[in-house]
Amino acid sequence: MRIASNTVSDNIIREIQQLASQQAKLQNEVSTGQRISQPEDDPAAVDRILNLRNESRELAQFSSNANRALEISQATFAGLTELKKTSDRATEIGTLGNGAIGADARQAYGAELDQLIEQAIQLGNSKLGNDYLYAGAAVDQAPIVATRDANGQVTAVTYAGDAQPAGIPLSATSSVTPFTDGATNQSMAGFINHLVALRDGLNHNDSAAITAAQSSLLDTENVLVSAVAEQGAVQTRIETSQSQQAAVSQNLDSLVSDETSADLPSTIVRLNQAQTAYQAALQSAAKIMQTSLLDYLPVS
Repeated sequence: MRIASNTVSDNIIREIQQLASQQAKLQNEVSTGQRISQPEDDPAAVDRILNLRNESRELAQFSSNANRALEISQATFAGLTELKKTSDRATEIGTLGNGAIGADARQAYGAELDQLIEQAIQLGNSKLGNDYLYAGAAVDQAPIVATRDANGQVTAVTYAGDAQPAGIPLSATSSVTPFTDGATNQSMAGFINHLVALRDGLNHNDSAAITAAQSSLLDTENVLVSAVAEQGAVQTRIETSQSQQAAVSQNLDSLVSDETSADLPSTIVRLNQAQTAYQAALQSAAKIMQTSLLDYLPVS
């Protein structure tokens, strides 16, 4: 039986190429530590990896949301704390202004109240980046609008924000509201108007007006205290979510690593075997390719 020499050569070359390709793949696994470089290396694993990476991207977005929500809550907390300090000083002035002092002293306290009013308006219109903190969902407009007299003195303020605060998703099923609610924001405007009433009572030397304004200030101060406590709880919830997100992210990374990482001891053994087979194939090919076609002819 005759065997065409080119067929033998083609088979040998094809076998050597396959061994070389296998050897190169194993060398790449050893050098990179990754067992998958092309989708065809393990299609099922690639599908699992893509799903895990999609989940990681979603988690990264929720983590970014949590960071933003925490920043908002911390800034909101800081503003409320400063408003509480303003309220404490205004209440103290109300007590002093209702004491046995003259009209001039009361007007001096009234002048200080003017500064506290301006400070409170500024705090009420605080922003984080481009967003107003105390405007509810209407974060693009100043929530505290002041009415002023001809001398520029504040005579009243109104709340121009939204009644509902904006929520920020922390997961596919939950969200958090780091902004204050509409009732708190309305009370903030009311607080500033009570400051105006206290100032006017002091300027007009009106003890009854001073007493009424101070009583109203105490009521709105309770709202501020509650809002401060609520922001503390919101921050705790966000930080808990961040811890959970970090744990899930680490787990996802571990799962991806398990899918892609090569088993180096096993891979090195297989590489050595492939190299041995490759060298043996080269040596065999060298001998076979030297054989003459006459060696395949039948002896007569």
